[in-house]
Amino acid sequence: MKKICKICNKEKIVAQVLGYCRDCIEKDFKLIVRELIKIHNLIRNKYGFNSYPLRDKDGILCNRCQNYCKLGLNKQGICGIRENRKGKLVGGDELAKFSWYFDPLPTNCVGCWVCPAGSRSGYPNFSYRKGPEYGYKNLAVFYSSCNLNCLFCQNWNYKELFFQIKKKSIKELVKAIDDTTACICYFGGDPTPQIVHSIRVSKEAIKNKKGKILRICWETNGLMNIRYLEEILEIALISGGCVKFDFKALTKEIYFALCGGNNKRLIENFKIAGNWFKKRKDPPLIIASTLLVPGYITEEEIYKIAKFIANISPEIPYSLLAFHPTFYMKDLPFTSMEQAQRCYMAAKEAGLKNINIGNYWLLT
Repeated sequence: MKKICKICNKEKIVAQVLGYCRDCIEKDFKLIVRELIKIHNLIRNKYGFNSYPLRDKDGILCNRCQNYCKLGLNKQGICGIRENRKGKLVGGDELAKFSWYFDPLPTNCVGCWVCPAGSRSGYPNFSYRKGPEYGYKNLAVFYSSCNLNCLFCQNWNYKELFFQIKKKSIKELVKAIDDTTACICYFGGDPTPQIVHSIRVSKEAIKNKKGKILRICWETNGLMNIRYLEEILEIALISGGCVKFDFKALTKEIYFALCGGNNKRLIENFKIAGNWFKKRKDPPLIIASTLLVPGYITEEEIYKIAKFIANISPEIPYSLLAFHPTFYMKDLPFTSMEQAQRCYMAAKEAGLKNINIGNYWLLT
C-alpha cells in the first residue's frame, strides 16, 4: 500500500487523495497549502457544501465555530447548517438535522472504558450499577453536519443525504427519553454547527428527568465558540456526563491536510476544558481520543498530543483508536498492532496515566 510521495520521491504510506507523505506536508506546507485547500473544496463541493474559507463581501459573520464564515444573503456556511436568511443568521437552534437510536449499555462509546456506562466509575450518584449498566440504554444522537472535512471520516455517509434530511424539533428528541435511558451522547458529523440545539435538548431533558440518572455527553472536534464549550461542560458536569475531544492532530499542518481546517480553537478549548477537569474526576469530565491514521498519525505525533494533555493533567483519559480505511482514505491500511503499541508507549512516555487502545478488533 506504499506509494511515491510527490515531493521527496520516497516510497512511503501515502494517501492517494493527498499525494504527499507526512514529513513533506509538515516541511513544505506553505508550498502545497493552496493545493490542499483545493482538494478539500473539491470534496465539499461534490456533496453540495460551500468552499473554505467562506468570506462573502458584506456578509454576516457566524461565530459558532472556528471557521468564522461570513455569509452573504441566503448563503449557507460550509457546515450547511448556518444560513443568512433575510439578513439574520439561523440554523441549528430549535430545529436540527439529526437522527437518533438507542444503544444497549455498555456500548462502543469512546469513553465507555472510564465512564459509568461501562466501568465502575460514578456509582451511585451517576450510575445505576456498580459496574457496566446492563439493562439500561444510551440515546445516541447523530448530528448530520460538520465544520470540518476529514478525509478519513468514519461517518461520511450523511453527506450524501444532507440536503434531503428533514429538520426535527427539540420536543421530538426529548420525547424519546424513557425510564431506561441512562445517558445521551451527541456525535456526528459533529455537534458543533447545531450545538445550541443539543444544549436546549439537554436542559429540557434534565428538567424532565425527575430525580433519575441521565448523563449527557458530547463527542466533538472541540472547535465550537468558547461560550458554548462552557455551557456543555456545565451540563456534563452536573449530569455525570463527559465531553470527549477528538484530538485528530496537534501538528497544525497535518491537521489541516487531514481535516481541511485549523486546530487553534481545539487547543484553546482543550486548555479551558482542562481547568474544568479537576471539578470532577469520577467519572472523568474530559476524555481525549485520536484516530491512528497510518502514515500520518505516528508515535511522534501521539507523543506531542499526549505531552500537551499531560501538561494540563496527566490523569485525563486518552484513547487511541484503530483506523478503518474509508471515505477518501480507502487506500490506506488498517492500523497495525505494532503501530498501536508504539503509540501507546509514546503516550505513556509523555506522562499520561490513563491510556486505552480502542477498536482493537480492527488492528492487524
